[in-house]
Amino acid sequence: MTYDGFKGQMELGIQRNPERDRNFHLGGRSFYFFDFDDNIVFLSTSLVIFHKETGDELLLTSGDWARFHHTIGKQGPFKDYEIRFDDQTGSFRNFRDHHPEELMKLGRQRQLFVEDVAAAMGVPDLQWKGPSWECFYHAAFNQRPVSLITARGHHPDTLKDGIRLFVDRRILPLEPNYLSIYPVSNVSTRQALGDGELILSVAELKQRAIRASVEKALELYGYSAHHRFGMSDDDPKNIQLIVEEMTRLKNDYPEMSFFMIETHEGSFLKHEITLSGVSSQKSDGVPQMSLFEKSRTEV
Repeated sequence: MTYDGFKGQMELGIQRNPERDRNFHLGGRSFYFFDFDDNIVFLSTSLVIFHKETGDELLLTSGDWARFHHTIGKQGPFKDYEIRFDDQTGSFRNFRDHHPEELMKLGRQRQLFVEDVAAAMGVPDLQWKGPSWECFYHAAFNQRPVSLITARGHHPDTLKDGIRLFVDRRILPLEPNYLSIYPVSNVSTRQALGDGELILSVAELKQRAIRASVEKALELYGYSAHHRFGMSDDDPKNIQLIVEEMTRLKNDYPEMSFFMIETHEGSFLKHEITLSGVSSQKSDGVPQMSLFEKSRTEV
């Protein structure tokens, strides 16, 4: 079986045949967990901070947010600004779904996430493809089980609608084989992850989403010592807590393999979680997909 005519980043215009998982014959699967923004795709979605005295709004890119959010209101260039948490009017309003009447007021027909994905595809692909795009393409093309674990607060169906645009435009050949979707700022998602009081941080919620996704993988695909799980994220705070959670998972399931892929500021650094610690390997011209799917006997 081949897919013709798709010119995504991985295939370079050449017909590709789907590849069976390396450990498929042993009962193992490779599971791909992804953060979305600045990891799979760079979107123009703005975060909003507010001047403490005047209330004037200032728009930040997601890259600026990742760099400065821990100092907003305290020190640095945004010490005179504050973060507001109302989903409809606050700092993260562009990362939430809106009621149809609100969209009409904004002059939008679709949710903002879908509109932002459509806008991204209107510029050269090197401007919107994130450091994990190749891994994401590889996972979709080969129908590896995929989990989206993002700080956004949309409904999971909104995320699917946006990603479906890549398929409609023939940038992705197939929709991903979704294992789970966790937009961890979504109230229903937070409650499903046990945060009924809405007090956990994004990084803590991502920890819970990773564990829930691993447990769902075992429920759907059965246990195998040859399963591999890889999570890619660009936010340093998330990366730290993801490694902590994967360390706990490795202790719970010592025969399975766990990887954290760090994509901060466009890097691609693989951390393998072992019982004796974390082993790191920087990608230097190595195909990204191989970093998730090394067999036990490969270096």
